[in-house]
Amino acid sequence: MSTFLRLLRLVSGFWLRMLLAALLGFATIASSIGLMMTSAFIIAKAALHPSIADLQVAIVGVRFFGISRGLFRYLERYVSHDLNFRLLARIRVWLYRHIEPLAPARLQAYRSGDLLTRLVADVDELENFFIRVLAPPLVAIGIIALTWALLSLFSPAAALAVVLLLILAGAAFPLLVQTLARRPGRQHIALRSQLNAHLVDSVQGMADLLAYGAEARYLAQADALNQETGRVQNRLGAITALNDAGVTLLMNLAVVATLALAIPAVTSGGLNGVHLAVIALGVMAAFEGVQPLPLALQHLSATLAAARRIFQVVDAPPAVTEPPHPLPCSKQESSRKADPERSRRGAKAQREKGAKKAGEAPVLTVRELSFRYGPNEPLALQNIAFTLPPGGRMAIVGPSGAGKSTLVHLLMRFWDFDQGRIELDGRDIRDCAGDDVRTRFSVVSQTTHLFNATLRENLLLARPDASESDLWEALAQAQLADFVRDLPQGLDTWTGEMGVQLSGGERQRLAIARALLKDAPILLLDEPTANLDAVTERALWHDLSRLMARRSVLLITHRLVGMEQMDAILVLRAGRILARGTHAELLSAGGLYARLWALQHATI
Repeated sequence: MSTFLRLLRLVSGFWLRMLLAALLGFATIASSIGLMMTSAFIIAKAALHPSIADLQVAIVGVRFFGISRGLFRYLERYVSHDLNFRLLARIRVWLYRHIEPLAPARLQAYRSGDLLTRLVADVDELENFFIRVLAPPLVAIGIIALTWALLSLFSPAAALAVVLLLILAGAAFPLLVQTLARRPGRQHIALRSQLNAHLVDSVQGMADLLAYGAEARYLAQADALNQETGRVQNRLGAITALNDAGVTLLMNLAVVATLALAIPAVTSGGLNGVHLAVIALGVMAAFEGVQPLPLALQHLSATLAAARRIFQVVDAPPAVTEPPHPLPCSKQESSRKADPERSRRGAKAQREKGAKKAGEAPVLTVRELSFRYGPNEPLALQNIAFTLPPGGRMAIVGPSGAGKSTLVHLLMRFWDFDQGRIELDGRDIRDCAGDDVRTRFSVVSQTTHLFNATLRENLLLARPDASESDLWEALAQAQLADFVRDLPQGLDTWTGEMGVQLSGGERQRLAIARALLKDAPILLLDEPTANLDAVTERALWHDLSRLMARRSVLLITHRLVGMEQMDAILVLRAGRILARGTHAELLSAGGLYARLWALQHATI
């Protein structure tokens, strides 16, 4: 029930639209009842060969109800779908706002296909909650009351019998259908998620599946999931057929009961024979109001299952706790009166316009930093301490798994650390808004994400207000301008999914251009030349050297290239700092750094 109430809270602000949609739905079915009853009156009365004047009102009624039925149905569909699309838009924005603080830390626990299903298919499933779950009961209540009022004018006994059968069709029978559909409805949601996740994994890893000859096994698994999904869908289809047959049966029983109770009244003269046909057809039309109710409860089971999966993601605690009153991270803003609202506005402005220039670079200080990924996990970082002055260059090197990338995530406030401090100009970054902290950094990593968009759109992520000349200047500094000019569509060339239309070197140069465009004061280089050949690596490092000018630089790498340009080097292993010094000092001291250097150059 808590899930149901949470869904209702999402509807707040739209109750008038929802009531209007339900009222129009009621008016549509009421017009159908009026159309059937007036039509029955005309047919039955005409058999007695009356004067045409006796049929004038009924004829006008048929025209009125026929036109109004179509008009009300159109308006009901228009209002209900407009309401539904507005609600889905609100839910998607609401869901994104809740998911954004979870990325990337909390979302790593989900398979990409499963997460995609929750964000798309499960949200779309909520469409049934507003159109097919909430509205039908409101309409049915109104139709039952209208049916009682109309039939009571002719035969109170028939009215009572019909109302009881309407309640049976609209309440007891739907509960039976819901009981039957609850389990397969949940199974369908879960199987759909598993199938989507499996297909996404298969498509993303298709090259490896083909290389290892494993495609048949994956296809067999997909086929098994697909067949199980089909079996569940067949069960749901059978339940839907049972619903339709059950409502039709109850409708016919209502007609039979009406005739059984009304015919004696006709023979005794207590009821006009013409009205017998009016009552019978009116009863048949009234069941249109309760026919959606069994399906409404069936949709409710599937909708609640989808909502639980969405709330499971939303309810996950964020990996980073934002301060209730964030403080500014820069020297200039610190000297002003602290204003939380102005701080939030400032963070947004910096995201859009780029961070402060290198001449204003903050002092980055890490003090006794320790971090673990979970309560029972070992320490990924332990007692890390260093200071990066404005314009300084520092490298953090070590073998894979040493904790280098973890440090980058902590600097970017993707995770909260267990103990210690990370400071910008003496301000603990936990006292600042995460967005404000991230404006201080430009990142070039080995896994820079390129969206399936144009080169222009990928660049504008760094600075949305950048001009055409700004884009070309950044590309020129990244040694990519000539390549882009030679493309038929230039900046409007699509990069493809994950930038597949570009080579590894071109993707990295585009990442450099994006970092240049952002022009943040601290440059984080996280394995920027990984997975590149030696020639491309040297050329790219030459471009990075220009990018490092006028900026503070923190290089995270296991490849000892460009170490001579670093002011200081930290050697990391198993989350601890083993040694620190310049390139020459560490080589002369021997140890892990010297062994890594010798091993790399011996390999070369």
